[in-house]
Amino acid sequence: MTSHKTAQTMKPATAAKKLGVYLEATPAAFREGAVSRTELNALQSDPPEWLRELRRTGPHPRPVVAAKLGVSISGLARGGITEALTTEQIEELKQENPDWLQRERATQAEVRKEAARVKEKKAQKEQHAARAERSA
Repeated sequence: MTSHKTAQTMKPATAAKKLGVYLEATPAAFREGAVSRTELNALQSDPPEWLRELRRTGPHPRPVVAAKLGVSISGLARGGITEALTTEQIEELKQENPDWLQRERATQAEVRKEAARVKEKKAQKEQHAARAERSA
């Protein structure tokens, strides 16, 4: 008996998420079929023109928009941004620098600072425990 390996596939939405693109902006052929791991790897290593263009100009999904603006996805929602944005729209927002964006960037900076503090404290505790273990 021989077992036949079937290609592992994913839904187009999953593939779009892994590629960092907005599903609705992808070609119909991409949206309508399953994507195999091999195809995904090929898209990542040698992106076709449509993928390069989407990554360059958008529209971008909310996680990408949030990262480009330096805020959280929740911060986007609090700022009233619920749709995908193009690179041009993101740049306009950066230029306008509305109050909500300033607040959310400050919040995100505090979150990162606190995460770094907690990580450092954890590392110090681990070092202390390792020293105590060696001396025991």
